[in-house]
Amino acid sequence: MVTEMRRQIKTNLLVIFSILAAFAAANAQSPTAVQPYLLLAGDELHVSVWKEPELQRDVIIRPDGRFSFPLVGDVIAAGKSVAEVQKEIADSLARFIPEAVLTITVRAASGNKIYVIGQVQKPGQYVVNPMVDVMQALSIAGGMTPFAAVNDILVLRRDAGRQQTLTFKFGDVSRGRNLEQNIMLRPGDVVVVP
Repeated sequence: MVTEMRRQIKTNLLVIFSILAAFAAANAQSPTAVQPYLLLAGDELHVSVWKEPELQRDVIIRPDGRFSFPLVGDVIAAGKSVAEVQKEIADSLARFIPEAVLTITVRAASGNKIYVIGQVQKPGQYVVNPMVDVMQALSIAGGMTPFAAVNDILVLRRDAGRQQTLTFKFGDVSRGRNLEQNIMLRPGDVVVVP
């Protein structure tokens, strides 16, 4: 009886460990792994060096993607993660303050702006999460008015200095068809609802 129970416990543990191993492997290969936030022009940061009160300040990333910091000069921040910028500043400060303990926090992710204009309830500029698609943007803008041409919506995007026009047919997406047109919006995108 005891031997049979031990064998059953071993079998159950083996099954549990197999399931856990499979789960861990699936999570390790998951394409939905969280990517670090990449800083944008307009984002507000708080930069502080421990025990150095004169090196604690709020900075805003300028339109050129940079901000200035004492003893370092201009720091290119746009397109980089907080960790990358933190390392760059710490490396630059090392000649003045060896082993400086530097902290950067994002006070306001104000650079991730999209625009929704035309026949929506609340047209305007919106600071949004970096993972917002067209349907979510329309929702943020309060939905469309009764006069909206819902199948003629456009997304205007600047890509490497060139204007790009992407079409969006609300009727298709709302019925679960042609979902590939419900793209993730990028900073500066304009959703036009005629």
